Amino acid sequence: MCSILGLSGDYDVASAIVDSLQKMEYRGYDSVGVAVNNDSEILVKKGVGKVKVVNDSIHMDKLTGNVGIGHTRWATHGGVTTENAHPHTCNTGSIGVVHNGIIENYVELRKDLEKNHNVVFKSSTDTEVIPNLLQIYFEKSHDVKKAIMDTVQKLKGHYAFVALFKDGQMVGVRNHEPLVLGIGRNDLLLTSDVVGLPENISSVSYIEDKQFVIINKNKYRIYDFEGNVAQSSIKTIPKSYQNVSKGLYEHFTIKEIFEQPKTILVAGEEKNNLEKIVEFIRDSDYVYVTGSGTSYHIAVIAKYLFSRFAGKKVEHVMASEMKYSSQYIIPNSTLFAISQSGESADILESVAIGKTKNAKILSMINSKNSSLARESLYSIGLNCGPEIGVAATKSFTSQMAILYKIADKLCDDCLGINFNTVSDAYEKMLSNTSKIRELAKSIKHIQNIFVIGRGIHYPIAKEGALKIKEITYIHAEGIAGGELKHGPLALMDSSTYVIVINPDDDSYVDNASSIHEIKSRNAKVIGISNKPDANYDYWIEIPTIRTDLYPLIEIIPLQLIAYYLALERGIDPDYPKNLAKSVTVK
Repeated sequence: MCSILGLSGDYDVASAIVDSLQKMEYRGYDSVGVAVNNDSEILVKKGVGKVKVVNDSIHMDKLTGNVGIGHTRWATHGGVTTENAHPHTCNTGSIGVVHNGIIENYVELRKDLEKNHNVVFKSSTDTEVIPNLLQIYFEKSHDVKKAIMDTVQKLKGHYAFVALFKDGQMVGVRNHEPLVLGIGRNDLLLTSDVVGLPENISSVSYIEDKQFVIINKNKYRIYDFEGNVAQSSIKTIPKSYQNVSKGLYEHFTIKEIFEQPKTILVAGEEKNNLEKIVEFIRDSDYVYVTGSGTSYHIAVIAKYLFSRFAGKKVEHVMASEMKYSSQYIIPNSTLFAISQSGESADILESVAIGKTKNAKILSMINSKNSSLARESLYSIGLNCGPEIGVAATKSFTSQMAILYKIADKLCDDCLGINFNTVSDAYEKMLSNTSKIRELAKSIKHIQNIFVIGRGIHYPIAKEGALKIKEITYIHAEGIAGGELKHGPLALMDSSTYVIVINPDDDSYVDNASSIHEIKSRNAKVIGISNKPDANYDYWIEIPTIRTDLYPLIEIIPLQLIAYYLALERGIDPDYPKNLAKSVTVK
């Protein structure tokens, strides 16, 4: 979601802030802004659009000052306008704020500030109440620490914000939303995402929930909301999260698709954590697996794998729906939470609900220092490096690989998977994408597409449809093959395209009848299979592989179809409209 930054150094920081904001564009946003402290005043520049476009127009990077804040906004309260873009300042212009999250009681606070303090609001955001509260409390105490403590007592909701005071002091506050302190030799940085760290900062301290940090020049101190000094630890950021670039690729999305032959081999390498997770799942009477979006599709696949190969009772729960199903959670069960970022609001809320039921919390994450990892008894890492494209690709296959490893351990190595075989299959499919490119050209004008699969291929169909709708803006729907006659056939005609996931396994014969039903309505069939079929209008060939491993490889052509369709439709696949990589607000 929104990216927040604060930088204090011994140089003009605006240019570095703009560079870091560009690194975090993948989080999704619609406007951008920067503010700096300059000779005891705060200068602000902001506008609507991408970082580079806005910067080329108003030159945010030319602001002069040694302390500054920056923000990319993903609209929640108020429209996409320059007035609603961050940073926001208080009425006196003495405090600037950038904010991530939602202030739930902002309407009540706004009315009070207007009525009792004559505050005039310039935007329709919830954020603007924060700098004005800070100003009021700072004028009473003339103490930054006390002003922060008084302000957070007023705010309700999940949020993180960075405040810049005109005297050059900077404060970062965390209440549920992520916030990281980057520590350099001559500079300190606050950010919502380690991807935004400048190259010269490789050490971080993770601000814990209900804590704030005060930065004054090159010194910092962390407190809890009661004002007590808090202990913190310093960690080193992996090199893979530094200097993230597209290399020779046109987009991060295609780069990450082509990284999968390597990332599939390193998923879940932590043997001790893997064994502990297997032990907890094996010993648990009931296992709940939860995730959002792509990670929810992984949760569905977990049910298929764990029940089929290990006979475990598994229930998949969409993270955003957990609070409506919490009464059905069996006490002392196991909750396996899956998230690429480890910071999604819904998944963290699911974990909190699980803990009220004394559930044992396990997780699968890509960021080992994420909030989810810290809330878990044991976590297993994807180890696939930062994923910048909004549409999950390599994280999905890494998550699936870990599920196969867990299932294999649960059934005492009954699967005996050689992931080099999977990697080779990826290499083969990625070595020649010309057929998929031609397909994308021929279907770029369609408005609807269906993806069908049976059994364990059904969540793959859902994931394939998600990729298409995310980055092509084509309406796409994943359907269980046997459900065609229960509604979807009413939508089939000569303008309809249906992708059938059809490997030569136990679903192949049943899919044949589905294909006949589709063709009898004059719809077009795109077959993803290791076998040709005369009923395919387009055949996307996948390598022949062990039947239980097809889910690992059949997703690759679906990712490629989505990517090349986006290009044909003139859409930037890395930054689709209205979407964010990490959804940190509910």
